[in-house]
Order: sequence, then structure tokens, then C-alpha cells
Amino acid sequence: MLRRSAAALAGAALLAAAPLATTSAEAVVAKPLPGRTYFYVPPAPDGAKEQIDRLDDAGRDRAARLVKAETTTPQAVWFTSGTPKQVRKAVRKTTDRAADKKAVPTLVVYNVPGRDCSQYSSGGAGSDAAYRDWVDGFARGLRKNQRVVVVVEPDGLTNLPADCPGAYPGQDVGTFPHPAPGTLTAGRIADIAYAGKVIRKANEKALVYLDSGHSGWKSVGDATARLRAAGVDKDQGFSLNVSNYQWTPNLSAYGTWISSCLALHPDAATTTPTDCADQNNAGPAGGTAVALDPQKSWSRTASDPTASTAEVDARYAAQLATAGVMPKAHFVLDTSRNGQGPWLPAAGTYAGDPQVWCNPPGRGLGERPKAHPAKAYPQLDAYLWIKTPGQSDGQCNRGITGSTTDPEWGGRTDPAAGAWFGRQALQLARLAEPRLLPKK
Repeated sequence: MLRRSAAALAGAALLAAAPLATTSAEAVVAKPLPGRTYFYVPPAPDGAKEQIDRLDDAGRDRAARLVKAETTTPQAVWFTSGTPKQVRKAVRKTTDRAADKKAVPTLVVYNVPGRDCSQYSSGGAGSDAAYRDWVDGFARGLRKNQRVVVVVEPDGLTNLPADCPGAYPGQDVGTFPHPAPGTLTAGRIADIAYAGKVIRKANEKALVYLDSGHSGWKSVGDATARLRAAGVDKDQGFSLNVSNYQWTPNLSAYGTWISSCLALHPDAATTTPTDCADQNNAGPAGGTAVALDPQKSWSRTASDPTASTAEVDARYAAQLATAGVMPKAHFVLDTSRNGQGPWLPAAGTYAGDPQVWCNPPGRGLGERPKAHPAKAYPQLDAYLWIKTPGQSDGQCNRGITGSTTDPEWGGRTDPAAGAWFGRQALQLARLAEPRLLPKK
């Protein structure tokens, strides 16, 4: 599913004009989760139990224990299809189970029309009206006054129809940031805003996060404009890195910058990519601005200018102090598969798109779900396992024309998006950072 990894793609170009205007102030609609939150563990995904049984039968006890530990770690439940009645029942079943265990569930809304730019996770509701009916059904499945986390439409804002017009032949995709009414892009933004509104109304304790890609993708200014257009100021905030592999420190910094940019530009009427410092214009404090390298783990103290966030952090601190405002938008990170960071094949390995987001080899599970995991980032509400680790991203071919197989996994055809990928599931568990099981 989802998650492109090009550094900034065409986001900056799309933001050349002024973004949609909105005058409402930032608003956190519910208290963040307490530090000792117990997150919900859903039933094991299809295919996982069979793999564990096979490993046990083969005498591979540790491998079986690794996969079992992977599937019994708290993770999200995705809602991707069905009728309004069906999704209502499915949501209520999950929320009831979580309530019985006194746990906080993470729910993912993923059914927006034309999702994923016709790539491996394409599909979604047949129209804006059908989507809103479906979201109404989702909301009716929520229990009143139950604390839940809801992630709304992974990649829905970062992959707007305007970003990939070729995926919608013959349809008016509009432009961003000023899509005309009736265009697909205007509909997408309105659908996501509607989802947040309906969910909040159904359950005031729901923590709603609109998805906003990751630190290797859109500029901070671009992400800010898209979130603002979709009404993020009414929600708890935004999610990052869903189904991707970016380093946790990089995401923590990037999310903090977006929150700061939102605070500095409450109307977003004149925001451009250069108004908000970001990963594309960074460097050591007092030094020459350079781009941060997404393959490296960033920090404020790094001596390497391509890994130092000091300059960007200093700029925001000064701007916030001058403006007399504080960041209010909160965010969560998907740490399900980023324990080894992002993958990049050796130069020259592939002539086409290596699909670095699609079932990359040598990756590992990341930080376990935890509320308020880092004091240095007060806007960071939680690490979550949003993507179900062990489920395939799709049938990757590394951009090789006419190929249906994946050379990174032995030249086999990868499982379809969302299907259990046993080899990857075991590798993710073995290479987990922090370690999933104690050493032998």
C-alpha cells in the first residue's frame, strides 16, 4: 500500500500558488493519551497462524516465537471496503473487543475514492457520496466516550489526484492548492475533512489524525497547506510514515516542524515552500543550508550537515518566539517497520523505479507502540504500529518493464497488497530494532 519515497516529488511546484485559506485557530479536540496507555492487539492476520504452525512443525522454535511476538504486538485494524452497514458492524466488533480488554484500539479509515493513484492498493468507494455514506457507517460503529485512535486515509493528502493525473484518465483532477469545485482533488480534500468531522461528532474522545506522508516526501510548507485545507485544525493532528520505513528521529523532527509551521501560518493564505524551514533547506546552525539525507538518522547534535536538524530547529524557535505562538497540532508515527530505516539499492542496480517503499529487503520492526515516547518532542503523541507488519506492500517489480517478479526476493512474485508475506514477516522480526526477543 501507498508510501512513495521520492524526496519532495512535485509538492513544491504544486504549492507555488497560495493555498486554500482558512481562519480557524489550531484546536486540540481531546486530551492526548496517558503515558501508560495499553493499546489493542487485534486477532492475528490471515496467514500468520499458518506460518507459525509450519515453523513449529519444522522444529524452528525461535522463528515461530519471533513471528508470534510480531503478531501479538499492538497494531492497527484497517477498514478498507464494504457497505455502510458492514463497516459499522466491523468497527463495533473491534471497539467492543478493545473495550473488553480495556485497551485503546487504532483504527484506519482507508476507502477514499481513487486511492493510491491506481497503484497496488488502488480502489476505494465509487464516489464522494458513496464514501461519505461509508464514513457515516464507520462513525456509527464507534462507541461513545471510548478512547480510540483513528488514522484517516493514508497517503490521501500526499497523493492527491492532482499529483498523479495520469491515474485518472478523462477525469478532471483539478489542481492544488485551489482545486475547482467538482474536481477530483477538491472532492478528495472535502472527503477527508468530512471523515474527521463525522468521527469527532460520533465520539468526542476519538483522537483523529489526518495522514501526511513522511519525512522523505513533501516539504513542510506543502504538507502544512494540504493538512490545513483538509481541516486539521479541528482534529488532534496528523500521522506520519504509515507503511513506510523512515527513521524515527527524522519523523519526530519533521512532525514537529509541520506542527510549528501550522502554528506560524494559521490562515495558510500566503504559505509557500520557503516560508517554513524543512528537510530540503537545512544545515548546522550558522552554516550553509543543505538538504538533509533521508538515509541518515538526523539529530540536533550531528556534526554532519546532511544529518543535523540544528539549523531548522533554531529557525523555528526564533520564529515561534517572535510570533508569540506555540505548536498545537499533535502527531503519531508508524514505527511498525522502520527499525533499520529506509532502503536504497546500490547505484545502478535498477534502470527504472526501484520502488524503495515496496517490500524492501533487510528491514526490521521498529519501536513498540507507546504513548508519549519522547520528551524532546512534546507534540508526538505516540509510536504506533499502523501498517500490519508481515502484510505485503504489493507485487513489486522494481520498475523492470514487463516483469511480474521481485528480484529482491529471489525473483518470485510477491503476494498481493495486504496478503501475508511470510518471508518478509520473519525477516522483519529477526531484524527488529529494538530486539523483539532476548538473545538466545
